[in-house]
Amino acid sequence: MTGLARRIGLGALAIVLLGVIWELYKAVGPAVGVDVAGLQLLPRTTDLAMPHIWDMISRALEPVNSSEGSPPVWISVLLAGASSLGTASVGLLIGSIVGFGLALLMQRFRVAESAVLPWLVLSQTVPLIALAPLIVSWGGRVQIGAFEWERWMSVAVIAAYLAFFPVAVGALRGLQSPDEINVELFHAYATGWWATLLYLRLPASVPYLLPALRLGAASAIIGTVVAEVSTGAKGGIGRLIIEYAQSGSSDPAKAYSPIAVAVIMGLAAAGIVALAGLTLKRYRRNEVTA
Repeated sequence: MTGLARRIGLGALAIVLLGVIWELYKAVGPAVGVDVAGLQLLPRTTDLAMPHIWDMISRALEPVNSSEGSPPVWISVLLAGASSLGTASVGLLIGSIVGFGLALLMQRFRVAESAVLPWLVLSQTVPLIALAPLIVSWGGRVQIGAFEWERWMSVAVIAAYLAFFPVAVGALRGLQSPDEINVELFHAYATGWWATLLYLRLPASVPYLLPALRLGAASAIIGTVVAEVSTGAKGGIGRLIIEYAQSGSSDPAKAYSPIAVAVIMGLAAAGIVALAGLTLKRYRRNEVTA
């Protein structure tokens, strides 16, 4: 628990340091930024381009708009963030199941690893902005009785598409990590593949699988936000980022609230995986970093 508290403290310190760097650059940086051959190397420091942090916080406490009964910005973005986090959780669950299943297949059959692994790598080169409309279109054609495919399901599929790759690679490394002498010992006792998987390979995979799940959780958040922007799904944080950015010229501080919540979502997802990993502490003596 001391190590966890230390990580939380370092994370909070990093956020404070980022805020200090932001304000320091805004104080000393050029108002028009730095351009080299028409390429903007450093951002502008005007209030329109870089609002003060206290202006962002102040704007988050104010109503979304001037309409009567309009909720504060922070409530609006938190509700949207909770909706996106739920969708991302579904995507992470689906991606983890698919990724771990592929890892089992590749570990069990060497020919499957040679055939499937290159395609897994290739799958991550497809841009989401091109994939998202296709998934929405395909999902709209799914009709099973009274079941209707909803837009958030397409977002969850896209999140799963990004999440399954790190889980598959991390789980494969973990399942292949036991020393050959231990595997041969199980073979000497005529232990079957399933028993070897349960008592040797799965425990050995924990130090690899947990970092992969954290990376998959972050990927699921990114996939959810990008998919909400690409598909036009309502109710999520991606939609709010677009809506608030459209008023950036007249209300620049407002646009940073949903961005901050998107960052918090990623931290929360990784934190949930880390807390779940505390129950597997006995298997994490040599945990790898990701």
